[in-house]
Amino acid sequence: MSELMRAAAFTEPGGPEVLKVMEIPAPQAGPGQVRVQVRAAGVQPFDAAVRGGWLPPYLDEVSFPRIPGNEFAGVVDQVGEDVTGVAVGAGVLGFSRLFAYAEYIVVPATDVTAKPDRVPWEVAGGLTSGVQTAELAIDGIGVAAGDTLLVHGAAGSVGTAAVQIARRRGATVIGTAREVNHDYLRALGAVPVAYGEGLADRVRALAPGGVDAVLDGAGGHALEVSLELVRDRARIVTLVEHGRAAELGVRLVQGERSAERLGRYAALYADGAFAFPVRRAYRLEEAADAHRDIETGHGQGKIVLTI
Repeated sequence: MSELMRAAAFTEPGGPEVLKVMEIPAPQAGPGQVRVQVRAAGVQPFDAAVRGGWLPPYLDEVSFPRIPGNEFAGVVDQVGEDVTGVAVGAGVLGFSRLFAYAEYIVVPATDVTAKPDRVPWEVAGGLTSGVQTAELAIDGIGVAAGDTLLVHGAAGSVGTAAVQIARRRGATVIGTAREVNHDYLRALGAVPVAYGEGLADRVRALAPGGVDAVLDGAGGHALEVSLELVRDRARIVTLVEHGRAAELGVRLVQGERSAERLGRYAALYADGAFAFPVRRAYRLEEAADAHRDIETGHGQGKIVLTI
């Protein structure tokens, strides 16, 4: 009889209610792979899109039941042939294409890194999306010392990481968020500004020398304002307006995630040099509620599932 595991999965696309905990065959580690007993998995808008029926172009058709989630932390419980440097019993955090909302996940050994003891499981499980997306985006638009970067959606997990990464590079950061999150942004080192009518004028008042680059995590009106403020559209990257990026001449996030990058930020967090708050941790059985939360588009920090 095959080994079974619990997973939050769906058998047909739809709203959050299609996510159900079900028993399915557990994966087994093959050559070059490790299996991780998952302790926490991050939740992100990408997962909600997958649940709605979208698959990224780099994935072939994925059979049902389909398990969302592409970031996780847990304990290695199987090591495949030809794997070195990762042992059974090791605490790790890592990334995948899908399948993280489950008790077990199998990934290439190159896609995990050691979890420092001072990084809680909930933080480790949700770290990869925030830091990898933010650094790849900031690299793509060439943010450097002396630049002024505008971050839309600055209080979310990617925004939280982007503010800190840009500040570490010597950039000035202006962050859009609801007023309830403005003190939080100040604590991260950003100059906060409210959304809504008149946003362009408010930003101009805060940046009389102009805005050099934009990381757009909100889309819509925020992206339209960005087009007014930045002379070179190649220095605007959007995380949400995938369908409009080409016609507008703005960037999408490009590049590959890496265990090296993930490990670097985990170490910074462990040393107290990088903040990454968890907004709320839901149980695996509450995956549908976690998706309802992420789809509000509001709130500080990261949403995770604990398993």
